[in-house]
Amino acid sequence: MANDNLDIKEFHWLMDMLQTIDVGLIVLDRDFKVQVWNNFMENHSGINPITVKDQVLFEVFEDIPKDWFTQKAESVFLLKNRAFITWELRPYLFKFKNYRPITGTEEFMYQNINISPLASADGTVNHVCVIIYDVTDIASNKKALESANRELESLSRTDRLTMLNNRGYWEECLQNEYSRLQRYDTTSSLVMFDIDHFKKVNDTYGHQAGDEVIRTVSKILRDSLRKTDIAGRYGGEEFGIILGHTSAENAFIFCERLRKTIEETTVVHDNISIQFTVSLGICEASKKLDDYKQWLEKTDQALYQCKENGRNQTRIFDLSTL
Repeated sequence: MANDNLDIKEFHWLMDMLQTIDVGLIVLDRDFKVQVWNNFMENHSGINPITVKDQVLFEVFEDIPKDWFTQKAESVFLLKNRAFITWELRPYLFKFKNYRPITGTEEFMYQNINISPLASADGTVNHVCVIIYDVTDIASNKKALESANRELESLSRTDRLTMLNNRGYWEECLQNEYSRLQRYDTTSSLVMFDIDHFKKVNDTYGHQAGDEVIRTVSKILRDSLRKTDIAGRYGGEEFGIILGHTSAENAFIFCERLRKTIEETTVVHDNISIQFTVSLGICEASKKLDDYKQWLEKTDQALYQCKENGRNQTRIFDLSTL
């Protein structure tokens, strides 16, 4: 009798611990009917244990993917081994609100899930225990870190003055584009251009005015690009553009539109109006080119032809000369 009283006392404190523990705890039978539903689950779902007792889990929570969860649980019943589901594989099993909405940044609670077999005295497993861990802080911190890393990566690739790709990253893209063209029979054109007589702008109006001219050209360029085009500041007042799936003839149309827009633009700095022009060289990709550096070199030669012929114009490199 004394032992029976002791067992009952132990049972009570054991149940009290399971009810008040700060994780979700559910026991399901083979038909996925709820047998145990602790306070954590009640507090976050708003459904009390009496209401959910003997109810099929998927009928109470219709947003739980039945096939996916059944497959996970059936393996636990069959193999008698635990199954784990992390928030990185699936953010949550139960879509509970994040209970730190003021300090937290997440809309809902991220959860890690542990499904354990519950063996009877004869070793058979007719119930599983599902434990829900709130890992919102961990998920939020990791997402914030990943976001910061992406921002740092973007900054490391970006030229601060123009907000275009910097030379290192742009040249890396050019190399990748050249490699891609060696594998696939597609067309692509490279454009190099610079601001005519830029030194005269700096010498006449000062470097601040020169920077404003470069910023203006960059903005016009960014507004002219398609999503697939890749532009970068090559150095000083020189820019490069990779026009994927574009012939030299179509690149010429793009360049002339860009050139005329810049020609019609006026930069006002310290109440002084500054007008300027650009010259653009084009070279279409060809298997005659040894590597991306030669592609760049031939595009530069087209740009120099513009300079020699009076500037403010577009020229295409003649591939037949290779």
